[in-house]
Amino acid sequence: MNSQSKFTFYRQGKVRDVYRADDDRHLLIVASDRISAFDHVLPNPIPDKGAILTRLSNFWFTETKDLIENHIVDTLPDLEGWDDGRWQKDDLASRSVLVKKADPLPVEAIVRGYLVGSGWKEYQKTGRVCGIALPENMAEAERLPEPIFTPSTKAEAGAHDENISFEQAADLIGKETAQKVRDISLQLYAFAAAHAEKRGVIIADTKFEFGFCNGKLILIDELFTPDSSRFWPAASYRPGSSPPSFDKQFVRDYLEGIRWNKQPPVPSLPDEVVRKTREKYREALDRLTEKQV
Repeated sequence: MNSQSKFTFYRQGKVRDVYRADDDRHLLIVASDRISAFDHVLPNPIPDKGAILTRLSNFWFTETKDLIENHIVDTLPDLEGWDDGRWQKDDLASRSVLVKKADPLPVEAIVRGYLVGSGWKEYQKTGRVCGIALPENMAEAERLPEPIFTPSTKAEAGAHDENISFEQAADLIGKETAQKVRDISLQLYAFAAAHAEKRGVIIADTKFEFGFCNGKLILIDELFTPDSSRFWPAASYRPGSSPPSFDKQFVRDYLEGIRWNKQPPVPSLPDEVVRKTREKYREALDRLTEKQV
């Protein structure tokens, strides 16, 4: 892209603002400091969050590019002379990426290495997660015998994603594509989990987004960030309860603690929760990259 390129506002997600490039082949993604929980965007931004998510995603996209092609075109796009009024120029450089335009799959690819979150709730009721039978008498946060692929739907705004079986995912995207997504998701998780383990971090679970670009399956959106993954400090990990984390579970726990009914109005976060959340995101970045980015 040259300095004359312009971008047109396309859509606003819970966290990211997306712009169409004038060549209609690329998108500009700008990660904001917004944070969401329980399908709602909270009133308080988390300072530096967008920059941290961008740097961590870029790190992982580089580390995993030999496993699967991703959507990254330029991590330092030329934005000279472009301004749509939504962003300060100084903020854009640290939170913007130019990416290939892709057609996203209508499912999220989730890999779980530990029994926690919605997987734990489902296991308590059925002994299964997304149709996969698990051993009896497992504890919350216990490590699974092997990582499992547990896809979910992508809900419309205001609705909730739903866990589905592999067979249901195959019905939505085709059996061959579902198998490819499952296989590469498990490979990505194994690679990142081994990397994180060396740095004292457990990746309990994570989600991926895939899309087709020129007929080819590629990795899109974000990758192994505190928004898309559950990170635990290995030193304090104990099965039997959900461990402390370097991700937005901290915010979810606060909202559960004040007994918010998960309906508007959305409560504000206290300054202390905002500060600690920023610290947790920053620690995830520093630990996992060893400040290589």
